[in-house]
Amino acid sequence: MTGRSVEGPAAAAALPRRTWVFRLSITFLVGAAGGWLFDQANLPLAWMIGALVFTTVGAIAGVPMIASHKVRQPLIAIIGVMLGAQFTPEVAARIPEWWASVIALLAYVGLSTSLLFWYFRRLGHGPVTAYCASTPGGLNEMVLIAQEMRGDYLSVALVHATRVLVTVLIVPFGFIALGLYDQGSRASLGAAFGDISLDEAAILTAGGVAGYFGAKALKIPAAALTGPMIVSALLHLVGASTIAPPGPLVAIAQVVVGSTLGARFAGVPIRRVLRLVVHSLGSTAIMISLTILLAAAASAFVDASIPALVLALAPGGLAEMSLIALALGIEAAFVAAHHVIRIALVVLVLPTVFRRRFEDPGGRGEP
Repeated sequence: MTGRSVEGPAAAAALPRRTWVFRLSITFLVGAAGGWLFDQANLPLAWMIGALVFTTVGAIAGVPMIASHKVRQPLIAIIGVMLGAQFTPEVAARIPEWWASVIALLAYVGLSTSLLFWYFRRLGHGPVTAYCASTPGGLNEMVLIAQEMRGDYLSVALVHATRVLVTVLIVPFGFIALGLYDQGSRASLGAAFGDISLDEAAILTAGGVAGYFGAKALKIPAAALTGPMIVSALLHLVGASTIAPPGPLVAIAQVVVGSTLGARFAGVPIRRVLRLVVHSLGSTAIMISLTILLAAAASAFVDASIPALVLALAPGGLAEMSLIALALGIEAAFVAAHHVIRIALVVLVLPTVFRRRFEDPGGRGEP
């Protein structure tokens, strides 16, 4: 596999600028075409899933693509601002009632990581690779940890990318199959540009920028999404803003999120993709089974729907699961808040526990 698609900005910066721009343009053109076609078919989360499907197929087929962290970050901030707009005073008043679902989330992270560590070890992966592939989230962080501790970071990247891809495809279409989503009543992406005043636009923009740089300075996980979401939530709770970002910007953000995920498969030999996809499908099945069981258990104690609980615990990315909640009209603030907690556990707590148990003081890497 080439490092371009999984190693982030450092590898992308090594490419000649014209090559980088060309590949990025191809990636987003293919993604936008997929998003448009899915939107015409009136599918849920059309712009993101369409972009994801088309770029994944194109990347595996050999179309020159690249996953750019630099471009993804500012677009993720738009999604953060939109999610923050969901935190109304009514939602904020319910936060103390979420204790049971937070406990279910803690159990989910612990159980899934333990089970999948055993699963990947049984498949022959070393301890570092097995751990980094087993966490329910933290794709970028787990790749960096695997690289630092001399694990197979390319396999880690592929397993996580496949997990998110499969989850994003299964969950919304699963809801359709179960009659939990009416395709004829798809939620709007947001207001038109002309419906937002310059004052409101300036407030939202300033909030998104301040949230991103503030979260980055404080080293908050998923700063590009979490920071703008927190600031936007505060602005909406105090009444400084009453709207969400315009729909066209949200559609563009969805295309970038979906395209970036699909492009991670660029340059990967098909044989390796198939082997790791099979491994990842097994791990994702375990995660989704745990998600459904714990969501059902928590539903007896939390005033939230089963779909909301499933999305809150599902092993997809924060941006992806939150966008699905928005598209399906399912308590997006509840879902986003739980995924922020999950990311904090995966990025801040679990690596410390693992390092103390498995880190090789000789720096030789895993066997």
